[in-house]
Amino acid sequence: MAKRLSLSEIDQALAALPGWKLDGKFIVKKYRFREFMSGVAFVTKIAELSEEKNHHPFIAIDYKLVTLRLTSWNAGGLTDLDVALAEVYDEIYEKI
Repeated sequence: MAKRLSLSEIDQALAALPGWKLDGKFIVKKYRFREFMSGVAFVTKIAELSEEKNHHPFIAIDYKLVTLRLTSWNAGGLTDLDVALAEVYDEIYEKI
């Protein structure tokens, strides 16, 4: 099981993750797309990676806006896995 991050570790991680915000036990980011189907394509890539890593974000699709929320239930909060996946999700977004 991954180790839960301290508040200072979370603050440090968020400083390196533009657009990600702390919301309780979650980190959250909204991604905006020019077309609805681009957002759906993004979600498909996120879903495939999440299945591979067996770590799944909450995903909301609101037309051209996709919101991701990450936490680690088993650890009772945020872990390094959440931070690592947030970085990869941002990389996927940049490619779409």
